[in-house]
Amino acid sequence: MARSQTKKTNDLNRSAPKASERALSKSAGLTPTALKKVTAKAAKKGTTKRLGTKKASVGIKPGQKPTLVLFVRHGKTPTTGQVLPGRAKGLHLGELGQEQASHVAERIANLGTKKVKAVYASPMERTRETAAPIAKALGHKVTVEKGLLEADFGDWTGRKLSELNKLKEWEQVQRYPSGFRFPNGESFAEMQTRMVDCVHRLVGAHPGQTIVAVSHADPIKAAIGAAMGTHLDLFQRIVVGPCSVSAVLYGPTGPIVLGVNSSGDDLKALVPS
Repeated sequence: MARSQTKKTNDLNRSAPKASERALSKSAGLTPTALKKVTAKAAKKGTTKRLGTKKASVGIKPGQKPTLVLFVRHGKTPTTGQVLPGRAKGLHLGELGQEQASHVAERIANLGTKKVKAVYASPMERTRETAAPIAKALGHKVTVEKGLLEADFGDWTGRKLSELNKLKEWEQVQRYPSGFRFPNGESFAEMQTRMVDCVHRLVGAHPGQTIVAVSHADPIKAAIGAAMGTHLDLFQRIVVGPCSVSAVLYGPTGPIVLGVNSSGDDLKALVPS
């Protein structure tokens, strides 16, 4: 190899790490000097932290003790059954919805405050307001979980159901949801994948425990359908009413659906037969 070519190669090898360091420091919002200090500090502690990256999700592990997930749909709002609210902000529980939330909190608290270890909720106001009395009754705080979000209805957000059910697309929503995407929004398949992935992650974080997941009708129905091994095109046959409880026991060999759309039964009876 010629000397000039060797020198050029060595220069490239020396510049590559510097370019990489500059890129990493820029993505982390740190100067190169500050980045070196953080990296050195982490090395002393025997840990490695990738700046600017998310922690890998943890799913259900082999041999893990089963986790009971209590899915709770939010309480009734002033527009429930009339409008497709989706992810629009500013929608709160109505008076009846607040009463429903208090009632479901009592039902879940009857399981025992030591039995239920965590309360998760979608970021929407109506779900957080439903989760609040549940968490209070159990002595916990509400943990907001984006994976429990309502489907993104795109251009249909905020439209009246009486108008939407007249559209030709509405029949596809009811009969062939796996092939439908909301205009400029999410598909049902994406919504189900997101919801199931979220549940598996929460289950992996709570082996052998009971947790509450406050979400919305379609995501809960999609999760239940997946747990039952039911095709997404049939998930509209599942009913999940406001503040109803649906219980699924997740274990390493598969989920067991213990109850769906429960609104008044004793939750202590939800055990595998």
